Amino acid sequence: MEVVVTADEMRRIDRIMIDEIGIPGIVLMENAGLKTAQAIAQYYAPVSGKAIVILCGKGNNGGEGFVVGRHLAAMGARVQIFLLGDKDAVAGDAKVNLEIAQASGLTIQEILDWMEFSSSLPQADIFVDALLGTGVKGEVKGLYRLAIEWLNSQRVPIVAIDAPSGVNNDDGNLLGVGVRAEMTVTMGNIKTGMLFYPGRAYGGRLLVADLNIPSSVYQKVNSQKFIATTEDVRRMLPQRRPNGYKNTFGKVLLFAGSTGLTGAAALSSMSVLKSGAGMAILALPKSLNAIMEGKITEVMTAPLPETNAGSISVSAIGSIDKLMDWCHVIAIGPGLSTHPETSRFVVQLLKKANKPLVIDADGINNLSGEIELIRQYPADVILTPHVGELARLIQKSNEEILQNRVQIVREWATILGKVLLLKGVPTIIGDPRGNIYFNLTANSGMATAGCGDVLTGIIAGFLAQGMPPLEAAVAGAFVHGLAGDLAKESLGERGMIASDIQNHVPAALQTIERGNVEEDTKRTPFRRLF
Repeated sequence: MEVVVTADEMRRIDRIMIDEIGIPGIVLMENAGLKTAQAIAQYYAPVSGKAIVILCGKGNNGGEGFVVGRHLAAMGARVQIFLLGDKDAVAGDAKVNLEIAQASGLTIQEILDWMEFSSSLPQADIFVDALLGTGVKGEVKGLYRLAIEWLNSQRVPIVAIDAPSGVNNDDGNLLGVGVRAEMTVTMGNIKTGMLFYPGRAYGGRLLVADLNIPSSVYQKVNSQKFIATTEDVRRMLPQRRPNGYKNTFGKVLLFAGSTGLTGAAALSSMSVLKSGAGMAILALPKSLNAIMEGKITEVMTAPLPETNAGSISVSAIGSIDKLMDWCHVIAIGPGLSTHPETSRFVVQLLKKANKPLVIDADGINNLSGEIELIRQYPADVILTPHVGELARLIQKSNEEILQNRVQIVREWATILGKVLLLKGVPTIIGDPRGNIYFNLTANSGMATAGCGDVLTGIIAGFLAQGMPPLEAAVAGAFVHGLAGDLAKESLGERGMIASDIQNHVPAALQTIERGNVEEDTKRTPFRRLF
């Protein structure tokens, strides 16, 4: 698992490395600068002869910029370093590296007046942003704002050291203005703000420089935030027994569909099978049965009593005992409707059932105000809301959730004692112990009707195959997003539909089992540098 940290948590890691592990801060700065220089040399090869302009601030980020300049100059680059401010204002490890850079033959030009500097703007093949890094707080103003605006106006690549200056590294918001980097080399760990827009767009290609931080340090900081890698998901996937048969690989019962929403039922039920589960039964309003039997071939159907609006009636609760005995997992919600009788059916189902449960869409909408019913459910539950559905469930506004997504997912997964998956960019998964998992696969082509129904089916299928609920949710989100990324590669984002994503689920599983998705930076927004 990749550990994700806030800016403050990264500062604590640095202090532990310095004060308790005994690695001097100057060594950490040297490693950060060297890693950045190596990344630039790798991604913009050859650097020999290239004009590289480095804009440095007065703090540690600027100190790393001095190190980068020294190493790039040693590789043959034509390096110019500009310091925003007076050299006398630079202190500590940054001052040491300023002096080393000067002793190595580099000239560091002070910028005290932007108008004076802008009259002789340097030309460059590459700009390096070493202005503010992760430590900035408050709105960027004055000289730094002018420098960032000027950088963004240049039509050459910008590489940010640790983080694009002006981006809040906790929530991804801009601090008035931010550097639009083509590539960011961040130190040690991805910062939370790099996962959220607009900050995620400002970072460009994200490279994580491995600083060999001991696990004992992470235990002390205990960020409880993670990203699952391909290797993590590969280990989570259930083993396929060579002598297995359809019952071996899990049976899912889905309550889904209503008049006008048969597509949701078809997508979710077929996705169960695409995920590797052995059997699926779709329980649906009886008037839709003929439609669904013509629409889906491999999924069995169970027609149920219905309302006059074509949704499942509360009277259906008396005819589902055998179905629930048959299955390993129940999924409820896609296209279900919020008809009052259907709502009562959902409540009665949770009072009656005792199998692991995946609740999505109208399954969640029909449980608004029923927090205790979910808490007391006797088996595992995975809830998969989007922001609006979660808002209705926990009686908060969409805005409250959007402003505090990580905190709210953590809080409510703990309150409910269940796994909570909040769909979005990124998708956030919380477990009852307070751990948070971010999913970074997926693309904008997946913002299409029915996409969430595919996810419901994948997660239910994984759960039925014996995966623990947290792993089913984490792996389900990863596979779902990767299927969308593979569909994008063959079809593009603009015309992608949910069935395209569904049809790429087997290929996504095969990709995970055969190779390392992170090696292809077209598919994932970060790569770890060793």
